[in-house]
Amino acid sequence: MLPPAVFLMGPTASGKTALACALAETFPLALISVDSALVYRGLDIGAAKPDVTVRARHPHALLDLRDPTQSYSAAEFRNDALAAMSTAHAAGRVPLLVGGTGLYFRALEQGLSPLPAADAALRARIAAEAAMLG
Repeated sequence: MLPPAVFLMGPTASGKTALACALAETFPLALISVDSALVYRGLDIGAAKPDVTVRARHPHALLDLRDPTQSYSAAEFRNDALAAMSTAHAAGRVPLLVGGTGLYFRALEQGLSPLPAADAALRARIAAEAAMLG
């Protein structure tokens, strides 16, 4: 079961961040990003990442976690979000999960089916075969 939290969902540039920050001015909230693009460092333009000024006043968890060349899965998001939610509760704050990545919201709310780990050797073999063909 998830700890108590508020979900604020919607499409990019629909005003979610502004609303989340306004709510955080009044209520003891901890903002947690639920956006598959915002986990990547350097993707600031076009992804509607809150600017430095906004983040200084209203920190957002789960921003800038990876370089764009690194992968990040819904399962990793779920683990990171649950940890951020736990930290928020320990600090006496209610997690406000804000973003537009529906898969991440579903993964958090409903969980994920267990899957086997990726097989690096198989991926390398397939990549080598594809390179020979193309």
